[in-house]
Amino acid sequence: MLLKTALFFSLVAAPVAVNAATCTEGIWLNPSRSVAVRTGACGQGLCGRVVWASGKALADAQDSGVTSLIGTELLHDYRAEGPVWRGSVYVPDMGRHFDSRIEALSPDRLKISGCILGGIFCRSQVWTRVAQVPA
Repeated sequence: MLLKTALFFSLVAAPVAVNAATCTEGIWLNPSRSVAVRTGACGQGLCGRVVWASGKALADAQDSGVTSLIGTELLHDYRAEGPVWRGSVYVPDMGRHFDSRIEALSPDRLKISGCILGGIFCRSQVWTRVAQVPA
């Protein structure tokens, strides 16, 4: 369960900017440097797909029944609501979607919050923009 919770919060990251001066598209790396997500426009909102994962993240996902973590849409239907973006995050090792919130701390740093149990249990991380997918 601890591993699932850790993976949940490592994936909760939803790289997004909250104002016109900050680009919403990019590649974002979670704090443990185990998952990179590329965000971009999709429909009226913003989505993000896994473009890189460490060997451990890939193995953890496979142990949970996810055969291909790369390409999985983790961030779905984020919409700007004032200074934040709200949407849902898919957590592969739990097989569920959760409410998520994103705030831009700077053009290269995002504070990602994810909540479970109707907002009773929430955690936050700061994700970092990277110039390219890690090798």
